[in-house]
Amino acid sequence: MRDVVFTFTFETWSDAVARGMARPPDRLALTLLEHPDVRKLLVADPPRNAARRLAKRLLGRHDAPFPASPGRSHVTPVSWRSVDPVSIPGQERQGRAYDAALAASASAQGMSDVAVITASPFAAGYSPFDWAAGATYYARDDWTQLPARRAWWPALRESYARLRASGRPVIAVSQAILDRIEPTGEALVVPNGVEPAEWVGPKPADPAWLAGIPHPRALYVGTLDSRLDVPGLLELAPRRPDLQVVLLGVVGDAEAVAPLYGVPNIHVLPPTDRAGLVAAVRNSDLCLVSHARTALTEAMSPLKIYEYLAGGAPVLSIDLAPVRGIDPRVLLTDTTAQFADRLDEALALGPADEDARLDFVAANSWRSRHDRILDVAFRAGTVRARA
Repeated sequence: MRDVVFTFTFETWSDAVARGMARPPDRLALTLLEHPDVRKLLVADPPRNAARRLAKRLLGRHDAPFPASPGRSHVTPVSWRSVDPVSIPGQERQGRAYDAALAASASAQGMSDVAVITASPFAAGYSPFDWAAGATYYARDDWTQLPARRAWWPALRESYARLRASGRPVIAVSQAILDRIEPTGEALVVPNGVEPAEWVGPKPADPAWLAGIPHPRALYVGTLDSRLDVPGLLELAPRRPDLQVVLLGVVGDAEAVAPLYGVPNIHVLPPTDRAGLVAAVRNSDLCLVSHARTALTEAMSPLKIYEYLAGGAPVLSIDLAPVRGIDPRVLLTDTTAQFADRLDEALALGPADEDARLDFVAANSWRSRHDRILDVAFRAGTVRARA
């Protein structure tokens, strides 16, 4: 058993609760809370502006509660900055301050022999973690390719360089991310997974907001932004006017998505809760990974593809290295527009056999993924102690 400090990426525990604990770091935090090999756990948010936190409290806006219990605690380190520093010197200062705050919190909880697992690309490179037995970076994206983080790209690249120099282990959801970070310590690909409890049981009823859309339905779930291949969808839709394309998610880039509105067989719908997402997948005829081919998408392990398959839907995806070999029910094309050429083949697959579907769910559970992450994180502390 080991004590563990876990840090989120750019969002907080409260943010994770608000989005249904749906992202990979959220899922890892949930596993750590109940894992028998975790003696004590400290879950840490990124630094948050002290004045803004006070103003929220005065306005009666409270964060989602953390399920604190003996040996399970949570901390939100405070900062006087309202946004992450863009400069490398600014990141150095923030990294040291964040490190000191975590060390103090861990000490206050009586933690020892601590294994740090950080999902933050900044903390991974700029925080020393000398007080811990070891630190491991859990990378779910190549943040140096995310357009929304463009101003921070130089600081992120420097963080990768420091991560290499440190020899810290890196666990990534795809080989492409490891290739870009080039870690000098232990490196392991651990793809995304699914939560079995969400996907077992009989097929739920059609959600009311989906029931009015006729079949065949092709569902895409995720943030609707520049990663979505809008030109490809605009070419696919008129080639197969019988197909109803359902895009379910937060509009992250309104300008990029705008051309899709008004297309008769494309339906842009707001995000739903986890139960609604599961019901949507299980009541769709096929699902899509309709991404534009970019350096960002080429490094992704699309969480959605595992959830699509857990729901029993056949999948049409652009051909990306991280999606190859996941399952025979994933049909690949070079572009989204070419989905039209394999659409009938995908529809003919129909829903997965129930036993095969449940076997996929069991084989790709988050818990099995997280056990591999803990193996590396715990080993990192042992290697460092011997060194």
